[in-house]
Amino acid sequence: MCASHVTSNGPVRLGVPAQVRPLLNIRMKLVVFGLTVSSSWGNGHATLWRGLIRALARMGHLVTFFERDVPYYAQHRDLTRIAGAELVLYPQFRDIAREARRRIAAADAVIVTSYCPDASAATALILDTATCARRVYYDLDTPVTLAQLRMRGKVEYLPADGLGAFDLVLSFTGGGALEELRRQLGARQVAPLYGHVDPDAHRPVAAVDPVRSDLSYLGTYAADRQPALERMFVAPARQLQRRRFVLGGTGYPEDFPWQQNIWFVNHVAPADHPAFFGSSRLTLNVTRADMSELGYCPSGRLFEAAACGVPVLSDCWSGLDEFFTPGEEILLADSTEEALRAIGMPDDELARIGCAARSRVLAQHTSAQRAQQLVRLLGS
Repeated sequence: MCASHVTSNGPVRLGVPAQVRPLLNIRMKLVVFGLTVSSSWGNGHATLWRGLIRALARMGHLVTFFERDVPYYAQHRDLTRIAGAELVLYPQFRDIAREARRRIAAADAVIVTSYCPDASAATALILDTATCARRVYYDLDTPVTLAQLRMRGKVEYLPADGLGAFDLVLSFTGGGALEELRRQLGARQVAPLYGHVDPDAHRPVAAVDPVRSDLSYLGTYAADRQPALERMFVAPARQLQRRRFVLGGTGYPEDFPWQQNIWFVNHVAPADHPAFFGSSRLTLNVTRADMSELGYCPSGRLFEAAACGVPVLSDCWSGLDEFFTPGEEILLADSTEEALRAIGMPDDELARIGCAARSRVLAQHTSAQRAQQLVRLLGS
């Protein structure tokens, strides 16, 4: 992904030169208005888009990603290039409105995502310009969207009149959420586009720590995850003082119930995820409350750990067995006692489960497979 930075004088082009583009044999042009792809700090969007964009580029498609250059992500930017794609960073939407209009007019499909800070302006431009392109909304936060709609009656990153103007609405969440998007937001054609993993980026690697953790957890702090985290991570650590527990993430408060045998790693960058997982006998997945309530919403982190061949202990939610077979490819728990039993399993049994999970991911949940699914949906 080549980066174009927009200044007050207009865009400074650092992307694929126009005279070279015909030589790339581009099959389809996609334009995305999203939250971020340049920074993985404190969000789940970036890693998913990186894998999807790489897969689309390998298929011969060209992606242009428009991202507002906000200070928070600028301070933690960990990507500037993906081959075969272009990133346009801009200070205000008005600064790239003309450029965006030109890109939309030449695109085969245009996608607006949840939490895009300029979703309303981008949607208005798309409806005015994209006469031939497929107009798509991709909600990577469907449980949050529906919860906010239920509590507040509106969602700031959604068009005021709903999703009826889009040709296709994609959802990170399947199951009953799809009907809710139709019923509450007027979506006409809805399909799930679940999380995924790029196996080139997430794969088994040697442990960086000679003393592997008995249980690890990777995730930003979230109040609604805390009860489950305390039951299945903190409480076992309290009871198993001779065992090693490792927590990686950001945003944890000072009053978090740390134990002497819990080691903390502040923000694990995507490139370091395989080593983090590879240093674990077992890793924990805890689902956000809104996601768990709706079900059919696997986090990207779940696929990442499995792709690294590391056995996963997860909380229970509806639809999980659509992605992994419980007891064979994943372990489930909702209580401290169940977590303790999983931690106490023999190494060879845990390794067998991790290997089976990796095989399932490579067969069904890679970024390349989601990219193929996206292309099929855009053509339907």
